[in-house]
Amino acid sequence: MNGRVAFFGSPMFAVPSLRALAAGGYEIPLVVTQPDRPVGRGGRLKPPAVKAAALELGLPVAQPESVRTADFAGHLAGLALDAAVVAAYGRILPQRLLETPRRGFVNVHASLLPRWRGASPITAAILAGDTITGVSIMQLVPKMDAGPVISRVEEPIRPDDTAGTLEVRLAELGARELLRVLPGWLDGTLPAEPQDEALATYCSLVRKQDGHLRAAMTAEEAERAVRAYDPWPGAFVVYRGAPLRIWRARVAQGPGAPAGEVQLLDGEPAIRFAEGWLVLLEVQRPGGRRVPGRAFVAGERGRLEPRAELA
Repeated sequence: MNGRVAFFGSPMFAVPSLRALAAGGYEIPLVVTQPDRPVGRGGRLKPPAVKAAALELGLPVAQPESVRTADFAGHLAGLALDAAVVAAYGRILPQRLLETPRRGFVNVHASLLPRWRGASPITAAILAGDTITGVSIMQLVPKMDAGPVISRVEEPIRPDDTAGTLEVRLAELGARELLRVLPGWLDGTLPAEPQDEALATYCSLVRKQDGHLRAAMTAEEAERAVRAYDPWPGAFVVYRGAPLRIWRARVAQGPGAPAGEVQLLDGEPAIRFAEGWLVLLEVQRPGGRRVPGRAFVAGERGRLEPRAELA
């Protein structure tokens, strides 16, 4: 075995790192993930992706409501860990837990720190129009994403990337980089460098209402929002009194008009934003399926509502 390492993570982003540790010969005495949560109209409990992966790998799983209890801290201390790895666990860990493993906690973070500290770095990078992002392997400290960085590895953001497509690549990239640097971190030969606080930028949790495109956006900003909010919460405008999801779009130039005006541009539906038009290439009505923009126009019998409601 290469060392005893606990793993903390919850969503699909964390799964490649967990699988990499298991395949890399690390002993994983505990996987900690969020409790099962109700989803959908029926409220059926759904386990986190990490739980499903851990059970498939035959690893012990804990799902504490809180990691701040004395019982949990004692249990972790009793595992005699060399380190713990965190990947999108979703909770701030207290100092007494961070001090438990021999070499502390390391985190797989989906940005080039200190840019985009926080809960939604992939979404934030696309919204900002960044062309390069990546993964940082860092040592955890009590302040959010502020610990010294062990390594950074870059990944380009493609013009058609959504948060979903970019997350898949960053998750695999992070898993590979974790396996590359962890041996040196555990034996003390690989240092970590403090972050430059003057360069820090921050992002917060994405809320469902964030997907409502805003009148103050430029057309380019609206197009980036369409990609940044795919798959969740989905970018939308209010059309005929109901949310109209926009899953693919492009920017076009056209006649001047007030923000929110709807027109046809070369047979495709388009919404006016500052400095251009957002042409809707794929949309979805509530309860419906995704359809091309031209099919949406056909369903409207060519008579589009003249305005869409923006936030």
